Amino acid sequence: MADFNYEIVEEIAVLSENPKGWRKELNLVSWNERPPKFDLRDWAPEHEKMGKGVTLSNEEFAALKEALTKM
Repeated sequence: MADFNYEIVEEIAVLSENPKGWRKELNLVSWNERPPKFDLRDWAPEHEKMGKGVTLSNEEFAALKEALTKM
């Protein structure tokens, strides 16, 4: 697997935490020094490890927000 880097630019919300301390978080993350995107995934306590997640552009996040508002 190719190397990659990330920077959590803004921590927006913690949605849940499991007994091992991993938290499901919504953050603004820059992947490989690209512009930051909205990111929803599980993170280890010090953000040293991550689980699989979903990354959304501003447009995708706006569409999700609109869909949730209509629920």
